[in-house]
Amino acid sequence: MQTIDILIFGVYFLMVLAVGFYFMRRNKNEEDYYVGGRDMGRWHLGLSVVATDVGGGFSIGLGGLGFIMGVSGSWLLFTGLIGAWISAVVLIPKAYDIALKNRFLTFPQLLGYFYNPKVALIAGLISLVGYTGFTSAQILAGAKLATAAFPEVSLHTNLIIMGLVIVVYTSVGGIKAVIYTDTIQWAILMIGLIFIGIPMAYHMIGGYEVIRQTLQPEMLSLRNVRWQTILNWGITIIPVWFVGMTLYQRIFAARSKKEAQKAWFIAGIFEYPFMAFMGVILGLFARIAAEQSAFAHLGFESAEAMDPESGLPILLTQALPAGFIGLMIAAYFSAIMSTADSCLMAASGNMMSDILPSCKGRFCQWMRRNTKLMTLLIGAFSLTVAWRMENVLELMLYSYSVLISGLFVPVIGGLFAQRKSSTAALAAMIGGGLTTVILEALELPLPFDLNANLFGISASALLYICFYKITANNIKSGKI
Repeated sequence: MQTIDILIFGVYFLMVLAVGFYFMRRNKNEEDYYVGGRDMGRWHLGLSVVATDVGGGFSIGLGGLGFIMGVSGSWLLFTGLIGAWISAVVLIPKAYDIALKNRFLTFPQLLGYFYNPKVALIAGLISLVGYTGFTSAQILAGAKLATAAFPEVSLHTNLIIMGLVIVVYTSVGGIKAVIYTDTIQWAILMIGLIFIGIPMAYHMIGGYEVIRQTLQPEMLSLRNVRWQTILNWGITIIPVWFVGMTLYQRIFAARSKKEAQKAWFIAGIFEYPFMAFMGVILGLFARIAAEQSAFAHLGFESAEAMDPESGLPILLTQALPAGFIGLMIAAYFSAIMSTADSCLMAASGNMMSDILPSCKGRFCQWMRRNTKLMTLLIGAFSLTVAWRMENVLELMLYSYSVLISGLFVPVIGGLFAQRKSSTAALAAMIGGGLTTVILEALELPLPFDLNANLFGISASALLYICFYKITANNIKSGKI
């Protein structure tokens, strides 16, 4: 990268930190810090939702899918569109009114309303684990991008730099800093991809005829994907729209129920087709460039010699002229930070509002008064996890699995069951979550190559139904 690119990159980081410190002075209480004073509009929320959901992990991950399987990798985010629109119709109308009436700040508080405080505590622990993993995935994605842009700097050094910027800016600014910067960051990424990244990368590889000559036909087909893969993506991603703490924070932050629903419809459209195809197309272009030995001077003689998730950022550094590289890399960092900050805020909210209140010791009470310190500590732990991982998409999908298999069924039960069974909810949360974790840890071969998450959700549903039936009489008498 040239000096002008480094300067642009540095100015961007300083601007993001400035936003964080600006809102630090304007946050008056926990409601400001975690749900933005409940006065956010549809566009800020919608763009923040898609920036958080897609963000850098999926941006880099989509590039990796495009590199490996071509345009059919876009089906990954089609599941995001489905999830966003279903939750806008099914979840938001019920969740928003309950949260507003009870001034909820977190998703587990909603489960506590449906069931009891024990359910809320377990949900908070599961959510904390999941979002700590999400934060780690985003830090890792940022480090991979930085390593592609600055190959002379090691991955671990970039992990430290990315972690420090993300953690400090998020800790001091709260959710308003996150949402407002998300809007700007997403606009930067979309404009950068549409008008800079894709056209220049297309020119670099030689146009459509070269694409056809270089790639196998299936790479340009939407049918180059197994039904199990789409099912696994759907099982892993659609339920997140019902259990994602980052999403509930934005529902609770909306100025009205209608604004929240419209924000979710906006987010769905931006996920698919916009970001879905832009991400995989750039990954596809990176594959073609690698096949042309365009990265040989960097030590990558062929596509097989590359980490697929590194192809996209390397392509951008090679395809763009000085000045544009800094803008484009900053755009991708925008996407990464827009997810990382939201995930870190979610984990912090779980700890402060769902877990520490159940602890009566003096140390816990002291920590309850130090929100920013808690966010910093969780961020530091996320950086440690990122240090030990290698694959962004794998880490993100694993974190999704922890959340979904434990929490999805109790949410559906809370929304639709006429009577609520806390015993059934606890059994479903613990049993479903453990099933997925054990299957993932043992790496057992599963039927039809289906995702362990399917079996976790199935176990959770079976346990919920069984314990619901067993405790039916106590539910009727109000004992459970």
